[in-house]
Amino acid sequence: METYWSVFVTLIVTPFRHIALVWGIVPIYFGLLLNETTSDKANFRTAIQTGFSFLWGAAQWIYPYFTPDPPRVKPENLLVTLLVVAFGLTALVSGVRKRFPKYGRFLGHTRFANYFMITAFPMQTHWLDWTGTRLAAIVIFAVPIWLALHFGLMPIRGRK
Repeated sequence: METYWSVFVTLIVTPFRHIALVWGIVPIYFGLLLNETTSDKANFRTAIQTGFSFLWGAAQWIYPYFTPDPPRVKPENLLVTLLVVAFGLTALVSGVRKRFPKYGRFLGHTRFANYFMITAFPMQTHWLDWTGTRLAAIVIFAVPIWLALHFGLMPIRGRK
């Protein structure tokens, strides 16, 4: 478990070690905290937030390909980016239209979206490679982080 904890910490701190990544990751952290202070029910407003978070992250991941020295295109990065764009557009359109697609209500759950964006960020921006250990760390710590945020921010969320 110590290995996964170390990998997880690396995923979280890597964007803050590179100034070029800070501008992309800070809005996602802000979105996570903002969304944690609102209702945990999926609704159209949270779908818009999910769509924005996904599209913001995808834009940050696509940007390096338009620089003078673009990174090599890796299939795993391309697949994740395309999935994130698809989910982001679907969530955003669902929120604006106030109508979820069949079985698409999960798109209104912004908390999961932001956690995923934060933990995948260093790999998607090519500072770290996708590995099974990193993917396992993201999965292993998803529930504990969600519980900590859910219960830790409950006093703020309960204010009227």
